Amino acid sequence: MSEITATYHTYTKIGQGAKKAEGIALGLTIGSWTDLPLLEQQQLAKHKGRVESVQEFHHDVHPVHKDQIKAELKISYPTANYSADLPAILTTVFGKLSLDGQIKLIDLSFTPGYLENFPGPRFGIDGIRSLLNVYDRPLVMSIFKGVIGRDLDFLTSQLREQALGGVDLVKDDEILFENPLTPFEQRITASKEVLQQVYEQTGHCTLYAVNLTGRTSQLRDKARKARELGADALLFNVHTYGLDVLQELAEDDEISLPLMAHPAFSGAFTSSVFYGLSSPLALGKLIRYAGADFSLFPSPYGSVALEKSAALGIGVMLTEEAPLKRSFPVPSAGIHPGLVPLLMEDFGIDSIINAGGGVHGHPQGAAGGGKAFRQAVDAVLGGMTLSDASARHPELAAALELWGTK
Repeated sequence: MSEITATYHTYTKIGQGAKKAEGIALGLTIGSWTDLPLLEQQQLAKHKGRVESVQEFHHDVHPVHKDQIKAELKISYPTANYSADLPAILTTVFGKLSLDGQIKLIDLSFTPGYLENFPGPRFGIDGIRSLLNVYDRPLVMSIFKGVIGRDLDFLTSQLREQALGGVDLVKDDEILFENPLTPFEQRITASKEVLQQVYEQTGHCTLYAVNLTGRTSQLRDKARKARELGADALLFNVHTYGLDVLQELAEDDEISLPLMAHPAFSGAFTSSVFYGLSSPLALGKLIRYAGADFSLFPSPYGSVALEKSAALGIGVMLTEEAPLKRSFPVPSAGIHPGLVPLLMEDFGIDSIINAGGGVHGHPQGAAGGGKAFRQAVDAVLGGMTLSDASARHPELAAALELWGTK
């Protein structure tokens, strides 16, 4: 039988985990079982939720309700119950259950054949590397800073400096929407011209991810127009629009652009230890299944830090072996050049080092900030300490003096 298995964490009284799991398995599928006549049981058997396992952790006591302990429940839901799309799946396994307030969806395990219903990334890590012709190091990305209320000249000037610093990707601010000062289409054409000039000057290729926004019904046409205008990639606020919208964009052959998923709004349903979705599931597995080539998420070290095991778990979900292509992990927030050794140790070469203030706040401007990051990456790959490398590179030296190494 084709099934999807959900893993939940909840709190329950000792010995009550199995009863709670069975209640969920029935409540989210056929509703009841023991009261049904035998014939109806036979007819509905293929639709019944099934408890796979229950594990109670007696040492993990609820911080308020001391008579409750943590339990892990694994329940399988027959795929015959729902259509093959993420909204239907999430409604089935966590729809009304999410209103409980004391249960968290940790993971979803799909039958291998069922994954054929989901595209995964169109480009993935290998495809993005091919576009940039960069194969042997982490990519470096930066973002625009302070562009709200500024005109196109300001934006392109900032873009030029970042590209001159040697960054591989530059993304829009996720809160930069359609506006008369920096219209969507003009952002694409003006940025394309600037990046071509930098390429001719330096030989370095930088990709620009423009923020795809607007009414949901308009997104497909707007994305196709972006492709026509020569856009490099699309930034997308997937958690406000929905996973299914991301999947529609990823599957459209007339768009065929790398998709960068931003984590905005995800904290509303990932931050609690008691309810919502786990970060590795929400920002890792589901983002990859829906088709994002990059997934941004809070790093474990910076200004909006995510608990380290959760951040590492996201990276695993995005890059582990699966029938789908791998997505780039992009740990973000509070990143500066001094953190590069730690980032590379934790997330490996197949990741993206993403910085805002760590680029723009450099004493030598954004170009100096980009160079400092690239110098830090090269130092780690070459087996050098950042301190030793800074003796050769004034940009890295200035960054370390300003931000240190932690």
